[in-house]
Amino acid sequence: MRDKVKTRSHRSKPRKVATKSRSRTKVVLLSGGNPQIANADGDEPVQAYIAALPGWKRDVGQRLDALITRHVPGVRKAVKWNSPFYGIEGQGWFLGVHAFTHYIKVSFFRGTSLRPVPPGASKQKDVRYVDIHEDELDEKQMAAWVKQASALPGWAT
Repeated sequence: MRDKVKTRSHRSKPRKVATKSRSRTKVVLLSGGNPQIANADGDEPVQAYIAALPGWKRDVGQRLDALITRHVPGVRKAVKWNSPFYGIEGQGWFLGVHAFTHYIKVSFFRGTSLRPVPPGASKQKDVRYVDIHEDELDEKQMAAWVKQASALPGWAT
Protein backbone atom coordinates (compact mmCIF):
# COMPACT_ATOMS: atom_id res chain seq x y z
CA MET A 1 0.00 0.00 0.00
CA ARG A 2 1.31 3.44 -0.91
CA ASP A 3 1.79 6.12 1.72
CA LYS A 4 -0.19 9.26 1.18
CA VAL A 5 2.13 12.18 0.65
CA LYS A 6 0.99 15.75 0.92
CA THR A 7 2.30 17.90 -1.85
CA ARG A 8 2.26 21.65 -2.16
CA SER A 9 1.01 23.40 -5.22
CA HIS A 10 3.33 25.68 -7.19
CA ARG A 11 2.15 28.60 -5.06
CA SER A 12 3.86 29.20 -1.75
CA LYS A 13 0.87 31.07 -0.34
CA PRO A 14 -2.82 30.78 -1.12
CA ARG A 15 -4.40 33.70 -2.93
CA LYS A 16 -6.32 36.17 -0.84
CA VAL A 17 -9.99 36.62 -1.52
CA ALA A 18 -11.37 40.15 -1.41
CA THR A 19 -14.75 41.12 -0.06
CA LYS A 20 -17.68 40.79 -2.37
CA SER A 21 -17.85 43.24 -5.25
CA ARG A 22 -20.96 44.85 -6.69
CA SER A 23 -21.68 41.75 -8.74
CA ARG A 24 -21.74 39.66 -5.51
CA THR A 25 -18.90 37.41 -6.65
CA LYS A 26 -15.72 36.94 -4.69
CA VAL A 27 -12.68 38.57 -6.26
CA VAL A 28 -9.26 36.99 -6.01
CA LEU A 29 -6.42 39.33 -5.07
CA LEU A 30 -3.28 38.67 -7.06
CA SER A 31 0.22 39.55 -5.89
CA GLY A 32 0.41 42.96 -4.27
CA GLY A 33 -3.33 43.03 -3.68
CA ASN A 34 -4.24 43.66 -7.33
CA PRO A 35 -7.81 42.40 -7.93
CA GLN A 36 -8.32 39.74 -10.58
CA ILE A 37 -11.18 41.10 -12.69
CA ALA A 38 -12.21 39.65 -16.06
CA ASN A 39 -11.53 41.79 -19.12
CA ALA A 40 -14.66 43.83 -19.86
CA ASP A 41 -15.70 47.25 -21.14
CA GLY A 42 -17.66 49.78 -19.12
CA ASP A 43 -17.90 51.35 -15.71
CA GLU A 44 -19.14 48.21 -13.90
CA PRO A 45 -15.89 46.18 -14.12
CA VAL A 46 -13.86 49.26 -13.15
CA GLN A 47 -16.07 49.78 -10.10
CA ALA A 48 -15.72 46.06 -9.21
CA TYR A 49 -11.93 46.45 -9.41
CA ILE A 50 -12.00 49.52 -7.16
CA ALA A 51 -14.38 47.87 -4.66
CA ALA A 52 -12.01 44.89 -4.36
CA LEU A 53 -8.90 46.99 -3.67
CA PRO A 54 -7.60 46.38 -0.14
CA GLY A 55 -7.34 49.10 2.52
CA TRP A 56 -6.25 52.62 1.64
CA LYS A 57 -5.91 51.67 -2.05
CA ARG A 58 -9.72 51.53 -2.37
CA ASP A 59 -9.99 55.19 -1.32
CA VAL A 60 -7.25 56.20 -3.77
CA GLY A 61 -8.93 54.18 -6.53
CA GLN A 62 -12.26 55.92 -5.87
CA ARG A 63 -10.61 59.34 -5.84
CA LEU A 64 -8.73 58.64 -9.09
CA ASP A 65 -11.87 57.36 -10.84
CA ALA A 66 -13.90 60.39 -9.70
CA LEU A 67 -11.13 62.78 -10.76
CA ILE A 68 -10.86 61.21 -14.22
CA THR A 69 -14.63 61.11 -14.71
CA ARG A 70 -14.96 64.75 -13.60
CA HIS A 71 -12.21 66.08 -15.90
CA VAL A 72 -12.88 63.91 -18.98
CA PRO A 73 -16.56 64.03 -19.97
CA GLY A 74 -17.63 60.82 -21.70
CA VAL A 75 -14.50 58.92 -20.66
CA ARG A 76 -14.47 55.30 -21.81
CA LYS A 77 -13.63 52.70 -19.14
CA ALA A 78 -12.58 49.05 -19.23
CA VAL A 79 -10.63 46.45 -17.31
CA LYS A 80 -7.83 44.82 -19.30
CA TRP A 81 -5.10 42.59 -17.85
CA ASN A 82 -6.47 43.10 -14.31
CA SER A 83 -6.11 46.89 -14.59
CA PRO A 84 -8.61 49.70 -15.18
CA PHE A 85 -8.06 51.60 -18.43
CA TYR A 86 -9.43 55.03 -19.31
CA GLY A 87 -9.75 56.37 -22.84
CA ILE A 88 -11.64 58.31 -25.45
CA GLU A 89 -13.85 56.48 -27.95
CA GLY A 90 -12.09 56.36 -31.33
CA GLN A 91 -8.92 57.86 -29.85
CA GLY A 92 -7.56 55.03 -27.68
CA TRP A 93 -6.51 54.58 -24.04
CA PHE A 94 -4.66 57.40 -22.31
CA LEU A 95 -4.24 56.00 -18.79
CA GLY A 96 -4.08 52.71 -16.87
CA VAL A 97 -4.08 51.90 -13.14
CA HIS A 98 -2.51 48.92 -11.36
CA ALA A 99 -2.26 48.06 -7.65
CA PHE A 100 1.00 46.86 -6.13
CA THR A 101 1.87 45.93 -2.54
CA HIS A 102 2.85 49.42 -1.36
CA TYR A 103 1.50 51.74 -4.05
CA ILE A 104 -0.84 52.28 -6.98
CA LYS A 105 0.79 52.87 -10.34
CA VAL A 106 -0.87 55.27 -12.77
CA SER A 107 0.48 54.83 -16.30
CA PHE A 108 0.21 57.61 -18.85
CA PHE A 109 0.60 55.98 -22.27
CA ARG A 110 1.80 59.25 -23.88
CA GLY A 111 3.49 60.49 -20.71
CA THR A 112 6.52 62.04 -22.41
CA SER A 113 4.13 64.57 -23.99
CA LEU A 114 2.79 65.77 -20.61
CA ARG A 115 4.11 68.84 -18.80
CA PRO A 116 5.68 68.38 -16.41
CA VAL A 117 6.62 64.87 -17.49
CA PRO A 118 5.49 62.32 -14.84
CA PRO A 119 8.51 61.07 -12.86
CA GLY A 120 8.47 57.31 -13.50
CA ALA A 121 10.38 56.17 -16.58
CA SER A 122 9.43 53.09 -18.58
CA LYS A 123 11.05 50.63 -20.95
CA GLN A 124 8.46 51.88 -23.45
CA LYS A 125 9.54 55.11 -25.08
CA ASP A 126 6.41 57.25 -24.51
CA VAL A 127 5.06 55.77 -21.27
CA ARG A 128 5.57 57.51 -17.92
CA TYR A 129 4.34 56.49 -14.47
CA VAL A 130 3.26 58.00 -11.20
CA ASP A 131 3.46 55.78 -8.11
CA ILE A 132 0.91 56.82 -5.49
CA HIS A 133 1.57 55.74 -1.91
CA GLU A 134 -0.87 56.13 0.97
CA ASP A 135 -1.85 59.82 1.48
CA GLU A 136 0.25 60.97 -1.51
CA LEU A 137 -2.34 61.69 -4.24
CA ASP A 138 -1.70 65.21 -5.57
CA GLU A 139 -5.15 65.77 -7.08
CA LYS A 140 -4.26 69.12 -8.66
CA GLN A 141 -1.25 67.71 -10.54
CA MET A 142 -3.09 64.48 -11.41
CA ALA A 143 -6.01 66.49 -12.85
CA ALA A 144 -3.61 68.52 -15.02
CA TRP A 145 -1.99 65.32 -16.35
CA VAL A 146 -5.36 63.64 -16.95
CA LYS A 147 -6.67 66.63 -18.94
CA GLN A 148 -3.50 66.75 -21.05
CA ALA A 149 -3.37 62.97 -21.59
CA SER A 150 -7.01 62.74 -22.63
CA ALA A 151 -6.41 65.32 -25.40
CA LEU A 152 -3.61 63.24 -27.00
CA PRO A 153 -3.95 60.29 -29.36
CA GLY A 154 -4.23 57.24 -27.14
CA TRP A 155 -2.91 53.71 -27.14
CA ALA A 156 -4.97 51.19 -29.12
CA THR A 157 -5.31 47.64 -27.80
